[in-house]
Amino acid sequence: MLVAVPAVLSPEQLSEVRRLVQAGGWEDGKATAGQQSELAKRNLQLPSSDPNAQAAGEIILTALGANGLFMSAALPHRVFPPLFNRYDADAGHGFDNHVDNAIRYLPDRSDRIRTDLSATLFLADPDDYDGGELIVEDTYGEHAVKLPAGDMVLYPSTSLHRVEPVTHGSRVASFFWIQSMVRDDGQRALLLDMDASIRTLAGQLGDKDPSVVALTGTYHNLLRRWADA
Repeated sequence: MLVAVPAVLSPEQLSEVRRLVQAGGWEDGKATAGQQSELAKRNLQLPSSDPNAQAAGEIILTALGANGLFMSAALPHRVFPPLFNRYDADAGHGFDNHVDNAIRYLPDRSDRIRTDLSATLFLADPDDYDGGELIVEDTYGEHAVKLPAGDMVLYPSTSLHRVEPVTHGSRVASFFWIQSMVRDDGQRALLLDMDASIRTLAGQLGDKDPSVVALTGTYHNLLRRWADA
C-alpha cells in the first residue's frame, strides 16, 4: 500500500524545518547506511545528533500526531526519529535499488523498532530540482513519487525502492520508519479503506446511525484481532 499524505507540514512548520535543516552540519550519507545500502547510497545526511536535525524532527513528529490520514494509514506504534537527507546534482547524488533494514536501532542504541512502513517527507519544491523521483516497486510495477514540499509518502518497508539521480538543483527530504500496530500491509490497507468508509457514512448519516455504529464496531474488532499492541 502506497499512500500520499498531503500537507503534513503547515507553511509555517515547513519554513522552520527548512531553516533548521539548511543550517545543519551535513555529512556523507554512507555514515548511516546498512551493509547493502552503503554500496548504493550517494547523498548527504544530517547526523542524528545534530541539534538542528533534532529540533526539525520534533516539529515533524508533532505534525504527524495531528494528521488523521497518517494515523489511519500507519496505525503507528512507534516512529523512528526523523532523519534528513540531501541529493545534489553537482555531486551526482542518487540511491540505487535497495530494501530498508528490517530492524532499526534508535540513535542512542537504547532500543530498536521493526520497520513496517517507510516514509519520505518532501522539503524541497518539485520545481527546485530535476530528477530525484522516489521509485517504489510492488506487484503492480514501478511508481514514481515526487510530491510538493510538505507532503509525504508512506510505503511498505519491504518494497524495493530507489531515488533517481538528481540532475539539477538539490532534493531535500526527511525520511523515517514506522512500526505499526498492524504489521501486515494488506490488513492495514483494509482498515484504512474501512475507516474512510466510516467517515463518509458518518458525514452523511451521523455518528449515531446504527449502520455507522455497527461498522465502527467491526473496525475495532478487526483492529483488536490484528494489532500487536
